[in-house]
Amino acid sequence: KMLNWELPDRVPMLDGYWGEWTARWRAEKGLPPEATPEEYYQSDIYIAAGDETPYCTRARELKREGDYIYSLDGWGQTKRTRQTVSYFYEQLEFAYDDAGNLRYGEFDPVDLPQRYAGLDAQMERLKDRFCVFAKTGGPFIRTYFMRGEVPFLMDLAADPRRAEEMVMRTAHHLTAIGLEELRRWDLYDTGVWIYDDMASAQSPMFSPRTAEQVLAPAWAHMVRAFKAAGAAKVILHSDGNLLPVLDLLVDCGFDGINPVEYRAGLDAVKLREQYGKRLCLLGGLDNVHILRRGSAEEIRAHTKYILSAGQEGGLALGTHSIGPDIPVANWDVVYQTWQEFGTYPLGWTAPGGSSASRCAG
Repeated sequence: KMLNWELPDRVPMLDGYWGEWTARWRAEKGLPPEATPEEYYQSDIYIAAGDETPYCTRARELKREGDYIYSLDGWGQTKRTRQTVSYFYEQLEFAYDDAGNLRYGEFDPVDLPQRYAGLDAQMERLKDRFCVFAKTGGPFIRTYFMRGEVPFLMDLAADPRRAEEMVMRTAHHLTAIGLEELRRWDLYDTGVWIYDDMASAQSPMFSPRTAEQVLAPAWAHMVRAFKAAGAAKVILHSDGNLLPVLDLLVDCGFDGINPVEYRAGLDAVKLREQYGKRLCLLGGLDNVHILRRGSAEEIRAHTKYILSAGQEGGLALGTHSIGPDIPVANWDVVYQTWQEFGTYPLGWTAPGGSSASRCAG
């Protein structure tokens, strides 16, 4: 209902909890190991992701030397990881060489059962509880994985034709993955989230001109294909400041954006005033400053302010993620404020004296 600009019983809740935060939450509240914050805080959305990597059958460990593990992942990246610090890795080689050729040939078929087996068996249970969406990566970040960060950014600037060819190849593969997820999980009535992280807190990693010339055709292709297949909505996830390319993204057909990072300049109330019902907003809360260090009064006021952007629907409340730097008590303030003020109709006055009913644009 929210995505269709109808009014559900309440503003939907969207969140994602780090494992470290979840462990601390259980400890502080004296909860058993099976307790989940998704249930406790009434999360509404589940993003279902198959294995979209182009070379999923090639992924393997290559060797071990001392404290290092060398591996080849499904993106065609050869990586070196320290056994004692497994989260970070060094990229040694990529799927694309410097001439733009694929080292490992054609991509694995998109209909391999192993890509989706992890979710096939539990999909009906998930759909009973959540609003479930299919997920794919996006053409920018996934091409970046296969070409490497610096080489790909140099290609975008110096050889846009080669960059566009790689980007479109990525887009066609990811589109096929998303279509298979929609089909086998029957998620047409919800749709697809495209995860395409492309921006820092200051700006996108490329110019608006590059976005229009190289990336927009790939984004538009994916959106058109999903909607032509029957997907109700297509949502874009990207961290950072999307403002310089947001008009272009709306023109490509995206129905909403996530996580709407407040600390990067994406103010949900101002975006609602600018875009009206052309763009749904999923997120909006500041998890860098306000949720980490704010007082209970500041967190409460901030939560009400973001909620005020959803007077006519089009808003899911949430943030980028809930990490270990956010006190459990602070997230409880968000939850309590949402329970009190997130029920429709939103007839209260937002912080600053403005009526919630006037913040929808």
